Amino acid sequence: MKLKLKKYKEQLQDWPQKGYHIMAQYDEDKIIVYQSYRKEIGDFAFENQYFGGGFSLERMTWIKPNFLWMMYRNGWGNKEGQEYVLAIHLKMSAFKRYLENAVYSTYNDKLGISREEWQNQVKQSSVRLQWDPDHEPFGNKLERRAIQIGLRNEFTRSFAREDILLIENISDFVKEQYQFVLRDDLDNLIIPEEKPLLFDQKSLNEKLRLNHN
Repeated sequence: MKLKLKKYKEQLQDWPQKGYHIMAQYDEDKIIVYQSYRKEIGDFAFENQYFGGGFSLERMTWIKPNFLWMMYRNGWGNKEGQEYVLAIHLKMSAFKRYLENAVYSTYNDKLGISREEWQNQVKQSSVRLQWDPDHEPFGNKLERRAIQIGLRNEFTRSFAREDILLIENISDFVKEQYQFVLRDDLDNLIIPEEKPLLFDQKSLNEKLRLNHN
């Protein structure tokens, strides 16, 4: 695996406890996002290094940069149809493009626009953004928020091919680490190394509410 790994408990002491944070493994050029699929779709993506075959370009696809949030959603790869876990090395430029075009999936007064304006933005945009409670390895909610991004139309098409640098199959790694969770042995749990992401553009950070409590 090309993923950088580190003990969960060693990372925990450095992570923010609350607020809106994009927790991710990234550098200037790329960011890792996670998805889970049934074997047929996962095999095709891993073997061909792009999404095709049974992958639908017509449906919205959701990406998550936070490993433990993905584990919460897919039950550590145990939920039906989500057994095949992929770590997708994505161009950072593409990830930023998604967020710049993203519209919040639900209306909130804090958006600073009317409900009607928001509805118009939703109709025009092919990227959705939402913040959900983050979760620890056992699946319990945290105060910190985790981001997920939904893509459709032209964004799904570019994500499926040209935005990807590498696709890794991490299904076996996920199964191995889940054994530590089942044994209540978080001292030995190893997960991808992650840290909060902030962008150079202040306007993008503000749009995403990054660092807000």
